[in-house]
Order: sequence, then structure tokens, then C-alpha cells
Amino acid sequence: MNRKHPRRPDRSGGGERREARPFSSPSRTSSRPEGGDGKDTRGRFRPPRPERGEEGVDRHSPQRQGSGRHGAERRDPVRGAPEGPATRRSGRDEPPKPREDGREPSRSMQGGGPPWIYGTHAALAALANPARRICRVLVGRDQAEALSAALAAAIAARGGDFPPAEHVAREDLERALPRGSVHQGLAVQASDLEGIDIDDLLRLVDGAPSACIVALDQVTDPHNVGAILRSAAAFGVAAVILPERHAPAASAVMAKAASGAMERVPLVRVVNLARALDQLKAANVWCVGLAGDAPQALGQADLTGRIALVLGSEGEGLRRLTRERCDMLVRIPMAREAVESLNVSNAAAVALYEIARRRV
Repeated sequence: MNRKHPRRPDRSGGGERREARPFSSPSRTSSRPEGGDGKDTRGRFRPPRPERGEEGVDRHSPQRQGSGRHGAERRDPVRGAPEGPATRRSGRDEPPKPREDGREPSRSMQGGGPPWIYGTHAALAALANPARRICRVLVGRDQAEALSAALAAAIAARGGDFPPAEHVAREDLERALPRGSVHQGLAVQASDLEGIDIDDLLRLVDGAPSACIVALDQVTDPHNVGAILRSAAAFGVAAVILPERHAPAASAVMAKAASGAMERVPLVRVVNLARALDQLKAANVWCVGLAGDAPQALGQADLTGRIALVLGSEGEGLRRLTRERCDMLVRIPMAREAVESLNVSNAAAVALYEIARRRV
């Protein structure tokens, strides 16, 4: 027996239930019949709607003028973002910021040519280095007189094989360089230096009774590498070894931190640092790793002969494979209650001094 639901009583007072109309939400695009006078059935005036082809714009297109209540904001037809003052020129007139890895951003005055080297010591050392091809020399008008003697000395050391210096305003000099560059009134546009490979380094130290090499394991800060190059030049290091990956480029930031030492100490780029240490050990170079947890202090180790000082990053230190390739690990003794560790460039300076002291 089929049961039927009882019929609900009609609350409208009529005998039969009225059928419910399907609900439809009101929409701006819903059409209503209009009269010939431009008014709808309720007597309200409705302006004519533009169809496709009128003024070349579809009324449903996102390119319509006006977004928001009053239509005061226009949108960029390419990006779709508001074309207000904050976005219309955003990123176009501002100078690019320096990158964290030391690579220099391109500037309009650079013209996509060789990189710029700035700062008195770095720029003068690049001018005096015949291995570099000099393209332009910019000198600030305010510092031209103070730099005239140093520029003359660089010209004499090189033989005058570069274009004449251009005396420019400070604003033009700063426009050619990354924002915030401490140029000291001198900038040189020069070609990159060609590094040497591991075989060239082995030939360089072959037969020498004592030599010192620095190997850096994932030291990524160009300021630290530049400071290490400066200490390496001061203590007679033959070369600095860097992996091709996880190492900064030889940029103007590194040259400024090196203060001219990048022109004197060659950089050796290797694919695999552990394999490069094996090659050094095969050439009777003693690999000494610097680690904070090493059992032996730096002053107690035998650092005579040919030494390769291996330094790791400040955060992780030496990697496992790098530690295993070292003949011994040493530490710099320090007051643990005062400081836990040294900056990698400071640690390199302390260790290089100790190695150089043994050679005297």
C-alpha cells in the first residue's frame, strides 16, 4: 500500500496551492522588455547598452573603462593591474638593487659590456694589471686632482694601454654602478680575469720546498672571499681554490673587498673539491682543515712544507667528504665563554699568519 504525504494546507486562503516560480537572482545583464521610449516595463529609464562592435569594445570585455564604483581607476590592458601612479612606473625608474650572490645587475650606462670595478685600491690594481682589457675609466670631478698621481702611476705600470679617463659628475658615476656602491670617485670597466686550473696550480708549486694554498668549501659570501683574498696576498698564498657551485663569482663586490688582491692571487675553479684535494695530496701537499671541534690546536700542528688550508662555511663548516680528505684537522683556541666561533675571513687570517710564521 502506497502512502501519500498529506497535502499541506494552503495558507493563502485559496483552495488550490499555487505553483512556486523558479527563483532567479537579479543580474545586471538580465534583459527586461523595454518600451519604445527607452523605459522598461516599470517606467524606469534605461540607457542603451553597447553591443560588440560599438566603439570597438565588448560590453563584457575586461577592457571596459571603469572598475570600482565610480569608474575612476583604469586597468593596464596588458598586465590587468591598476594603471595608477604606484604601478604605472613601478620598477622602471628605480635603479636595480645589488644581488646577494655578488653578481652585478645590468645598468643602462654599462651597456651590457664588461663589469665595473670600483673603489680606489681595486680600480687602480685593475688598471695596473696587464691581464685585463680596460674599456672605460670614470673619475669623479671632485676627486680628479687627488687621484691624478695614482692614475699616472697606473699608466706608467701598464704602459698607457687603455682609453683616457673621463671626468664625470658624481651623479653620472653613481648611475653607472650598483646602488650603494662605495666608489671613492673611481670606476674602471675591465674584462674578467682568466683563472687557472688545478693542473696549472700543481705546476706552480711543483719543486717548491714550501708553499701555501687556500681551499674554500662552500663559502658563498663575496665579501668573505674578498677578505680572504686580501689576507692571502698579504701572507704569500699561491692560489685560492673554489668550487664551481656554491661559490660567488669574481664580481666587483669581491674585488672591492679584496682591495686589489684579486689581481695578485689567482682563483682556481674546480668541479669537485674533494677530488681536487686528492690531487693536491698526490703532489705531496699537506691538507689541513680548520674545524672548531678538532682535537689539535693550530699552534701545536706541523705546518711546515707545502700546506693547503681548507676552510668551510660559517654555518655548516667542512662537509663530510672534505673533512675525510684532510690529512689533519686543527682548531683556533679561543675563550668559549666570550665567542663561539670566528668569521671565516678572520679565521683564515689567523691561520695564514701562523703558517707564514713557520716559514720565516
